[in-house]
Amino acid sequence: MLFAFVCQDKPGALQLRLDTRPPHVEWLNGLNAAGTLAFAGPFLDGEGNPNGSLVVVKAETLAEAKAISAADPYAKAGLFASVEVRAWNWVFNKPEA
Repeated sequence: MLFAFVCQDKPGALQLRLDTRPPHVEWLNGLNAAGTLAFAGPFLDGEGNPNGSLVVVKAETLAEAKAISAADPYAKAGLFASVEVRAWNWVFNKPEA
């Protein structure tokens, strides 16, 4: 099952995001190598700066997906004002389809 993490950065946290990006990318690469990551990328503000994240992973349960989300270095660093973890169904333009 797929789960989407919809993450909103805290206001004024761009530098924290930039400082934490290398371990975040390493974490995503690990998820990708394990076959857990479907896709990921940042949300952008009006100036084109990242201000949140969308991460979609494969997990068996909501609890497993929440544990994966909590392991994100961005989450551990306190970057996010909010994180919503929701089951998601990929219907259109799914690569495996």
